[in-house]
Amino acid sequence: MEYCDGRLCISTRELFDGGIVTESNYRNWTNRNRVEVIRRGGGARGSYALIAVDSLPQHTKDKVEEVYPGGAQARLEGWVKSNYEVDQQAVAFFFSKEKCGMTLPREKAQEYVTNASVLNTCIKLYDRAATAQRLFGGKYDWSMMAATIEVLRKHFGHTLPASTLRFRKKVNDYKANGYACLISGKFGNQCARKVDHKTERLILGIAVLPNKPWGTNVLELYNSFVTGELDVYDPESGELFNPDDFTDKNGEPMVLSEATIINYLNKPKNKIIIDKATMSYTTFMHETMPHMHRHHGEFSLSKVSFDDRDLPRKLKDTRIRPKAYYAYDVTSGCCIGYAYNRAKNVDLVVDMFRNMFRLLDRQGWGCPAEVEVENHLMSQWRDSFLRAGVMFPFVRFCAPMNSQEKHAEQFNGAKKRSIEHRNHVGIGRFFAKSRQYRTESNKVFDEFNNTYVEKEYYTWDELIADDMRDIYEYNHALHPNQKKYKGMTRWDVLVANINPTLQPLDKATIARYVGERVSTTIRRNSYCRVAGVDWWLSKTEVIELLAPNDYKVEAYYLTDDEGKITDMFIYQGDMYIDRLENLGTYNTARAEQTEEDERIFTEQRKKISHFNKYVEDNAIGRVGVIERDTRPQTIEVEEVIVPEPETRETQEYGLSEDYAARALQDL
Repeated sequence: MEYCDGRLCISTRELFDGGIVTESNYRNWTNRNRVEVIRRGGGARGSYALIAVDSLPQHTKDKVEEVYPGGAQARLEGWVKSNYEVDQQAVAFFFSKEKCGMTLPREKAQEYVTNASVLNTCIKLYDRAATAQRLFGGKYDWSMMAATIEVLRKHFGHTLPASTLRFRKKVNDYKANGYACLISGKFGNQCARKVDHKTERLILGIAVLPNKPWGTNVLELYNSFVTGELDVYDPESGELFNPDDFTDKNGEPMVLSEATIINYLNKPKNKIIIDKATMSYTTFMHETMPHMHRHHGEFSLSKVSFDDRDLPRKLKDTRIRPKAYYAYDVTSGCCIGYAYNRAKNVDLVVDMFRNMFRLLDRQGWGCPAEVEVENHLMSQWRDSFLRAGVMFPFVRFCAPMNSQEKHAEQFNGAKKRSIEHRNHVGIGRFFAKSRQYRTESNKVFDEFNNTYVEKEYYTWDELIADDMRDIYEYNHALHPNQKKYKGMTRWDVLVANINPTLQPLDKATIARYVGERVSTTIRRNSYCRVAGVDWWLSKTEVIELLAPNDYKVEAYYLTDDEGKITDMFIYQGDMYIDRLENLGTYNTARAEQTEEDERIFTEQRKKISHFNKYVEDNAIGRVGVIERDTRPQTIEVEEVIVPEPETRETQEYGLSEDYAARALQDL
């Protein structure tokens, strides 16, 4: 017998071979539709007809049960198979650490899902009284259900108990407590734990000793402590640890294996706190701490990043590396400013700013919207021109020693690996893992035993010229993001994507902070002499800004790449006074004058004419002055009749008691 389409069936072969009915009797049933044929025989090889057992006459069903006992069991197995469904809520529960409270192995989680699905099927049958009565031949039979579930263990792969009582108890427990009762107590308990929290903290404390012991050394030190061979103390409080606090349940020293020590040292949580205790701040930040994830802007000069570096090769004369300072546009990666010096000082930074602003002025570009600077040399201008809004709208000071924050660090590396390493010998690092990028020096065997010399040294001019050529090649190499900027170089990207909202260059501010400075005096109310050249005031009214009786000013000027002065500004203290003009001089010999001489003559006459007009407009009106007569004067006093006290008559004529006194004052 077998189950087909949810019903218990018997084959014709079993009916005939068991002597239950004859073939002619079966034909008679089928011709008269006395029985229900679930599946007809014939066709494919091995196919046979199946008849529903519950459609047979009662006396035939009794004979079937007598010849083939266990039909009810088969019916139950078939019903369970046909009604079994995977519980999707159980899947979500057992595969989620947040819901079940622990991370289960995948095979265990799948096992618990199967158990829950089988139990759901059993409970479904228990809740359907009519179906249970038909399958069991009466009320719900727990022993038959347990036996059926056990038979189906291989089919489903469940791990439910085979005992009737234990199975019944599991069903009731499941109905009361849900999925949690299916999880084995072996998961999440502390029964097998040998290393408690106190022991674990002791192991970690030994692991972070200043000498950074290996795992085997940690094991040796720990076992020496618990056996009383070594004292361990808290360096902050000075308290000694008691070995008696680290024993097993029998009071014996809790000796651990090397594998246990290594496992606890390599737990992800413990590795973090060990690294924090044993690494320097910089190493921990670059290797263990999370970092920010960023992307570049869309427009050039929206952000410019600055950083210094030592050129890789050394000088012949001093055996040191020249210092360089670069400015990079972040979007294009282009180097837009550079400077060199033998020392890392303020002059190096100022020269770099001058170089960058010359390029921006020459190209007609605006001032960068934001700059990203380091703290070492730039912090002295934090409250002056590197304060947000003074020269640049936005200014970011990167954290010290955090090279991963500065974009310029990445561009320095890209330039060194892609251009310099290809063009020159000796480019790399002595500790590099790659042999192509690893540099080597010749050791000098002297009394210090720590002297190394380079294989080759270079002159200052050679190194600077090589680096300037490398910068040009780097700028005109293909942009690394060819998917976005197909066929474009870094310089092409820089030029094509200039931010349209940039502010114009404030040359007066630039000159004051990064320009050349010289003290001078305003002469004849019209010009200042700087570097042997007379620079004229823009207009005479400028002198009104000067302090009283003080014609001394500070001249700040910008130069081009050849050192020629291009812009001149004067300040008195912190007050901006004027932008000066170089009108030049003209040839007084009329026979030799050129158009340029005539132009200069005209411009100077305009200045003088404006001065004359200023004087006329502010001319002082004349006044007359006479000497005051200081001789005493004689005053004749007439006889005054003092009136009688005020009476009614005097009141009527408006006289008062002080009339005489006022009269005397008038005289």
